[in-house]
Amino acid sequence: MEMKLSLFNSSHTQEVVELFTKVFSASENESEGQIIGNLVSDLIATTEPQDLTGCVATSNDRIIGCIFFSRFVVPGGEVASILSPVAISTSVQGSGIGQQLINYGLNHLKSLSVNLVFTYGDPKYYSKTGFKQISESIVKAPFELSQPEGWLAQPLDGNPIKTMQGATKCVEALSDQKYW
Repeated sequence: MEMKLSLFNSSHTQEVVELFTKVFSASENESEGQIIGNLVSDLIATTEPQDLTGCVATSNDRIIGCIFFSRFVVPGGEVASILSPVAISTSVQGSGIGQQLINYGLNHLKSLSVNLVFTYGDPKYYSKTGFKQISESIVKAPFELSQPEGWLAQPLDGNPIKTMQGATKCVEALSDQKYW
């Protein structure tokens, strides 16, 4: 399968929202699919372009994977992003496309001088692309975590993550307890 990685642009919006809705409906349930589809739609519509980086994987001119990084404000003042959400078409899951897409996105963020990247998800999956579990005593999550073991981060500048006192803030679309 020939695959191409590129940055998201607004012409992808409808296809990307459909991808997230289908993937999460299949893996969770239809209600969760609608919730995540709406999240992606809100993320695209309400986040300033300079605060949102999307990456897509295409094959035969169809989007088969998509991830989003959005600005994440940390008390230390470092330039940070949060990776959320991620969707890979069910027909190609397990083939490494998600990892390739995340690495592509991380390399792009490095070129934008982003220092830290956070995510909230399965540690086994995200550790394959350099994420490590982080305690909220180091950097607090913006909302109460239903699964604290899923709070993950990695530095992109090679420096260790320093303990930061104070609140963090994500973009408006992610600012809802139901996603945490």
